[in-house]
Amino acid sequence: MQQLSSTLRFLLQSVGLGLVVAAIVIVTQPFWGQSESLSQTNSEIISFNQAVRKAAPAVVNIYSMGEIQGSYYQPQSSRVLRLGSGVIMDSQGYILTAHHVVDNVDKVEVALQDGRRYAAQIIGSDRYTDLAVLKIDADNLPVIPVQSTRRIQVGDIVLAIGNPYNIGQTITQGIISASGGRVGVSNSYSDLIQMDAVINQGASGGALVNTAGELIGINNARYNSAFGDGGEGIYFAVPYENARKVMKTLIQEGEVVRGYIGISVNPNFSEEQSLSGILVTDVEREGPAAKAGLQRNDFLVAIAGKPVRSAPEGLDRVANSKPGSQLEIEFYRGDTRMTTTVTVAELPR
Repeated sequence: MQQLSSTLRFLLQSVGLGLVVAAIVIVTQPFWGQSESLSQTNSEIISFNQAVRKAAPAVVNIYSMGEIQGSYYQPQSSRVLRLGSGVIMDSQGYILTAHHVVDNVDKVEVALQDGRRYAAQIIGSDRYTDLAVLKIDADNLPVIPVQSTRRIQVGDIVLAIGNPYNIGQTITQGIISASGGRVGVSNSYSDLIQMDAVINQGASGGALVNTAGELIGINNARYNSAFGDGGEGIYFAVPYENARKVMKTLIQEGEVVRGYIGISVNPNFSEEQSLSGILVTDVEREGPAAKAGLQRNDFLVAIAGKPVRSAPEGLDRVANSKPGSQLEIEFYRGDTRMTTTVTVAELPR
């Protein structure tokens, strides 16, 4: 009798527990779909769709035709098609792209994302910043959004938009590794943004935008060392402010004239280090700097009466000086501080 009572008590407890579980399931079931919906909503918040919709229509495909001269082994010249990308900068039809996309070509065609195609005129080109300006005669053009007052910073998320391998417009995403101060990568007068957003062949000249869809740079190239090997995740873009200045000069004057003193520098010295300035690694024989008495291993600390904190800053100050003008340069040779005056020459084109 006692055993039967224990068995009944166990069965009643089991049934009761089952009823409680069932009640919990019935009460919470309406919220399952809501939870899934909230999860989907949260995933949509991190989308870059709005940024792409703002910027992508203004990024064009560029097709350049040029002629390769024959050689001893292949006497006949041949035509070659070069792929690239560009950015519509204003409603007048001016387009920024990379110099190497349109260098030594005789025909350029621009294709918009809405299917329109136009022959383009090369307004001017600057190999030292790897920038060129094209112009098309068209109406109702999409223009890239810009925000020059928003400061870019290391760690910012960026999107690179272009037409790699002519497969169609493509967006790659990355972060900024350096917001400037990268020189000696493609030439001594570049001050580049470094990021890990991939720039493949055909995407050069396209737009680098922030997560608001605003232009912050013109895509340049992948890093290649002096030995010819590339670095994974190391890509570059010309900062928008630099590109804007070059574009304005090319439109107004057709070329960019730069000052030149004939030195090579070590780009690794920067304002983050305790000693600010420019380390001279070589001086061109018979160049302006050599004539002024500058030597290898001199450490330049001031140009034109102003301190120099980094190689890009100093070289930019030289480049913006008019040929024929004179620059006072303060430098250290060993522990001795010295001063000299350099007559600026014109940078060869």
